[in-house]
Amino acid sequence: MRSQEALTNAAKLTSYSAGLQVLFRLLSFLLNAYTMRYVSKETIGIVNVRLTLLYSTVVFLAREAFRKACLNVGVEQKWAQVINLLWLTVPLGVLWSLLLGWVWLHLVTTPDPALIPHYEVGVAAFGLSAIVELLSEPLWILAQVHMLVRLKVIAESLAIVAKCVLTVLCVTIVPHWGLYIFSVAQVRDFIQKKTTLLAKPNKPDTERMLLRSTSTLSLLYSGCLLTCYVLYFMKYIGSQEAQRKSFPLSTVSDVLPKYHCNQPIIDLRLAVLTWSFYKQSFLKQILTEGERYVMTFLNVLNFGDQGVYDVVNNLGSLVARFMFLPIEESFYVFFVKVLERGKDIGHQKQEDVSMAANVLEMLMKLMMLIGLTITVFGYSYSHLALNIYGGSMLSSGPGPTLLRCYCVYVLLLAINGVTECFTFAAMSKEEVDRYNFMMLALSLTFLGFSYCLTWWQGGVGFILANCLNMGLRITHSLQYISRYFKHSKSQPLKGLLIPGPLLLVYLGSGIVTALSQATLSEQCLMSQLVHVLLGALCFSITLVTIFFTEPRLVWFVRTQFLSQGKKEM
Repeated sequence: MRSQEALTNAAKLTSYSAGLQVLFRLLSFLLNAYTMRYVSKETIGIVNVRLTLLYSTVVFLAREAFRKACLNVGVEQKWAQVINLLWLTVPLGVLWSLLLGWVWLHLVTTPDPALIPHYEVGVAAFGLSAIVELLSEPLWILAQVHMLVRLKVIAESLAIVAKCVLTVLCVTIVPHWGLYIFSVAQVRDFIQKKTTLLAKPNKPDTERMLLRSTSTLSLLYSGCLLTCYVLYFMKYIGSQEAQRKSFPLSTVSDVLPKYHCNQPIIDLRLAVLTWSFYKQSFLKQILTEGERYVMTFLNVLNFGDQGVYDVVNNLGSLVARFMFLPIEESFYVFFVKVLERGKDIGHQKQEDVSMAANVLEMLMKLMMLIGLTITVFGYSYSHLALNIYGGSMLSSGPGPTLLRCYCVYVLLLAINGVTECFTFAAMSKEEVDRYNFMMLALSLTFLGFSYCLTWWQGGVGFILANCLNMGLRITHSLQYISRYFKHSKSQPLKGLLIPGPLLLVYLGSGIVTALSQATLSEQCLMSQLVHVLLGALCFSITLVTIFFTEPRLVWFVRTQFLSQGKKEM
């Protein structure tokens, strides 16, 4: 029952998170499709690459290790010690914000003040936004561990609505500022939102307004999230529902750090595990954002090329962000609750092990098919997508080639996400430490290949280096999973096998759409419509083939994802 409840809650959280991400991405796409035609590539390169990298680095280094360690605690844990440990994220965030802010101001190439003034204000604002967001971290962990699945959806939805309302008000009341603020409405937050900046040529005050607007809205989003979490727990703690669910906190003040006599201030076991994950998180951040670090510190691309690469990167990673990330986060919680970290499967409940194996197999099958579909159809529709999204600025240059390569990378992202999700949930502390050394080697290899391949192929080189890095990480995770289930009847790696008829359909769809792209996509509007209809027909045939060749996967999606919304209504 415990494992079944964990699976149900994980699937519910995935459904809510994916739905929220789809809504947000749809709004982003509609707003940015208009503004991209007026975008300054240099401004995108500064804000989307440089400043957003500062923000994501501070947040990731301050909280990722604490999340990995503390999501594994149970309701019987001494939560006072856990909360004390979680509050360390705030001083860590302040430390990293000050240190990295100084680096961003003095050790990297800064933009020309005549082109983009007030760069220093942007650095300070993004660092402060990261600190504000970290204030809600103990509440976020409490919500995740106790499966308060609606809270995350409500908080992020309200934050999105607040930004949209502010954008509309500014467009209506101060139209001479409205478009500037509208263009920065998508400041990237902890779910990695994309910033799109609008700049009019020959306007000397444009960049000044952009940075001020960006600063305001980044703080607005972080502040709104913090407010939502605080208000929710002020109402929830001490309520009948909390008592019924055995919520460990009885008063709101219990959320704050406290010292208890005759007890350690923090849980030492969790602190040691956090330190292991912390060493890993530093390396993982380099791997995740490696291309941006290379662009920032080695200056291999100018700000304009950085802007184009970032736009393509964000467009290409839409599915990874609104679907892959919620699945990884939610089912990591499922695996850590069902499996006992570091224990051989022979010493665990076989019912739980079997369920974990079945879920892992279905997740790998699902991710494999999603990634393969994007790879096959992405090749033929990259040019059209970029032309719709950003006009000739994106579709006439290296953009289509970048997006086609990124579609291949998405397939590797899909497989790596779910395999690493399981691996990190099952590893012992000693195995995590050993993995840290491998991550160090991967980090150095990745940075070296990024630098060399970028000089050779430009932005495409970054994607090739990412593919190589992701392939090595997948290989390690598959080896671990194979060893983990070596003495079990369950073989979850079968989820990576694709039936022959389905492979033939993918091959045929790829050939038909590629021929259509070569002959129709750059012709008149009617020819482009025929190109789209051919793609829709091939996609429909692919879905029907999946329905008949993968009945277990169809049942899994129906019962664990699609049914969740019906049960809640």
